[in-house]
Amino acid sequence: MLLQTQSLTTHVALPFTPSKPIPKTQFFTPSKQNPFLKTQWRTLKCSLSTVSEPTHLEKKTHKPFPAEVSRTIMELVSVGTLSTLTQEGWPLGIGVRFAVDPEGTPVLCLNASNRQFSIDRRSSFHVQLEQCGLRTPQCTILGSIDKPEDRKMLKYLHSVWTKRFGEEVDEDLIYVVSVERVLQLEDFKEGGVWVTSSDYKNAQPDPLRDSAENLVNEINTNNIEDINRFCNIYADLKFQVSEAKLIWIDRLGFDLRLWSPQEGIFEVRIPFPRDVIDEKGAKSTFNCMSQLAWEVEKNFYAPDFERVKQVKQIAYKGE
Repeated sequence: MLLQTQSLTTHVALPFTPSKPIPKTQFFTPSKQNPFLKTQWRTLKCSLSTVSEPTHLEKKTHKPFPAEVSRTIMELVSVGTLSTLTQEGWPLGIGVRFAVDPEGTPVLCLNASNRQFSIDRRSSFHVQLEQCGLRTPQCTILGSIDKPEDRKMLKYLHSVWTKRFGEEVDEDLIYVVSVERVLQLEDFKEGGVWVTSSDYKNAQPDPLRDSAENLVNEINTNNIEDINRFCNIYADLKFQVSEAKLIWIDRLGFDLRLWSPQEGIFEVRIPFPRDVIDEKGAKSTFNCMSQLAWEVEKNFYAPDFERVKQVKQIAYKGE
């Protein structure tokens, strides 16, 4: 299921400094130094703007495509479940470690006992990524398990494995899972989206993937007041929120989990005003959005953006 949201803003700038001095605490600085603010604020200079609205032929989702999500999962996780048919015809899945090559192809190292259990090459490879204990996006690769014969290719795959795990392995134990197609799911109890082999291989993993978990933890620890304010300022909710928490962040925005005593559990996507390409850009954009939301809340600035209207109710609540 792809969450559709609207553009955060058309053209938003901060043309004036509020006549009332902004308390330092409003720049979301906790008692300890906020890792999001490594420099002193002087005059806030940021512009929240987006590209022109998409045409009627394109409805922008402000979310990474399923192929990108699958590539990101494969880059961040190093353990998956390889499933094939046994000699007796039973489906059997075993946990294996894996690395990936630049096209996202899983590289496995199978020992002598578990590389003989398949009666044919067809297999599936399932990988899942837990996000903040609240959501578990998954991808399942359908393909064939192959043993590369080219010695040059084996040496290259050996280097891929060594780079990922820092250990030497016997090249004769290296296998790959060729990618025929991929099933991507956003979470348990949700429908999946099929991704073609070409889309998967051509997609790029999210540029924030290596820092996303730390960013989420820092924001949930130090900036929960800003997260709650985002629910009121950037989202047009029809229910009261008792608690909000950041789930994940990527180059296009971030996802919030919302709890409502009367209505249940929801998820809302808050898009960035523009793509970010690194951790520094994500922090800077978050700071600008936080400052703008505070000014709107205090009536220092009139909102000039469209609020997110679509939310997704969560069926799977976790343990």
